[in-house]
Amino acid sequence: MSKVYVIGGGAAGMLAAIAAARNGHKVILLEKNEKLGKKLFITGKGRCNLTNACDKEEFFGQVVTNPKFLYRAYHSFSNYDAMNFFGDIGLPIKTERGNRVFPESDKSSDVIAVLKRELERQGVELRYRSEVSRVLVRDGSFYGLRLKNSQEELLGDAVILCTGGLSYPLTGSTGDGFRFAEEMGHTVTEMYPSLVPIHVKEAYVKELMGLSLKNIEIAITSGKKNVYRDFGELLFTHFGVSGPVILSASSYIIPYLARKEALELSIDLKPALSIEQLDTRILRDFEESKNKQFKNSLDRLLPNKLIDVIIRLSNIDPEKKVNSITKEERLYLANLLKSLTLHVTKLGGYSQAVITKGGVNVKEVNPSTMESKLVKQVYFAGEVLDLDALTGGYNLQIAWSTAYLAGSSVK
Repeated sequence: MSKVYVIGGGAAGMLAAIAAARNGHKVILLEKNEKLGKKLFITGKGRCNLTNACDKEEFFGQVVTNPKFLYRAYHSFSNYDAMNFFGDIGLPIKTERGNRVFPESDKSSDVIAVLKRELERQGVELRYRSEVSRVLVRDGSFYGLRLKNSQEELLGDAVILCTGGLSYPLTGSTGDGFRFAEEMGHTVTEMYPSLVPIHVKEAYVKELMGLSLKNIEIAITSGKKNVYRDFGELLFTHFGVSGPVILSASSYIIPYLARKEALELSIDLKPALSIEQLDTRILRDFEESKNKQFKNSLDRLLPNKLIDVIIRLSNIDPEKKVNSITKEERLYLANLLKSLTLHVTKLGGYSQAVITKGGVNVKEVNPSTMESKLVKQVYFAGEVLDLDALTGGYNLQIAWSTAYLAGSSVK
C-alpha cells in the first residue's frame, strides 16, 4: 500500500482518487476550495455533459491536440467505461442529441454527489481548504508536499496532479499545476483560452443579442485559406457570437490570431439551399407579398430580430414595393443570406473559456501510465495536460480517461 496524494478535487481528481483507492492505496485528496467539483458544477450549463456516446473513431476525430497520446488512456477507460462506471455508482444517465450523455436529473450536483459518496466508500481522506504551495522532489523522485501558510511537510509515496487549467478562475483553476510541473523541470506549452465566444468588429451584433440560430453553417477563412467549417447552433451576443459551433471553431483559430492574421467568419443562414434554390424561394415569397413594402416581406424567411439588420445590409430601400425589386437586388439578398460575413477581432478570455489549450508537454509524460518521465511517482491527469477537444462531452472524457489510468498506475 502506498500513500498517494491527489491535488485537486475536480473531475479528474475525484476519479483518480477513486481508482487509486480501489487499488488498495491510502489516498488523500487535497482541495483548495471548501467543496469538491466547483468547475464540474457549472459544466453543460449546470447539467454536466459527462461524456459522448460516439464510437472510437468519431471520438478521436473530436480531439484537437495530441490525440495519439490519449490512445492508451482511452482504452483503459473509454466513454463506454465511463457510462458504466456512473451507472454502477448510482447515477442514472441519458443520451441526447449529438450522443451527449447527461445525468437523468439534469443536475451536475448529482454527479458530484455520487463521486463524493464513492470517494468516501473507498476510504479516501478528503481535505478541504488545503492549498498546496510546493511539490517536494529528492533524487529524481517525489517524497512530499508543502501546504500554503504552513511549514508542515506532508510525506507520501506518490502524487497525482489534477489541478485543472486556467479556465473559469473563479472556480479555483489558477494554474498551480503548471507551476509545480515547471519547478520539477517539465516544459509547459503556450496556453490560450479555448472553447470561447468570438468577438467581432460589426456593431450590429448588439441588436441581435440573444438570437439563437439553429442548423446554420459557418466558415472561417484567412485570406484564401479555409480555417474551419461546420454546421451547428450559433448565438449572437453583445460583442460577437457564441454557441456550440462557435466554441468549437475557437479551438482552431487561436494560432491565426496569435500571428495577427485577419479572419472572416461567414454565416450561411440557409445551408440546405443552393443559391439558385434560395433565389427561387425568395421569388416565391416576393410573389406572395408583391404589394407589400420590402421591410414587411421577410418574416417567412428570417427570424424577426434579424430582419432589420438584413434589410440594412441588403442596400434595398425598406420602403420599396416588393414588385419593384430588381433581379440584381434579389440575388444580392440571396448571396447575403448565404454569406453573412463578420470580421473576427479576438477571442473571449479565461473567464469565458470552457478549457485551456496548452499545458504540460505530453512528450514528458508516459502515455501508458500518466507518470512523469522526469520525476518518479509524479502523475498527471485532466486539463493540466496539453490535451483538448471540441464541445460535446469530449473534454470531460479526457479527464476521466487520464485520471483513471493515472490512479490505476500508481505503484
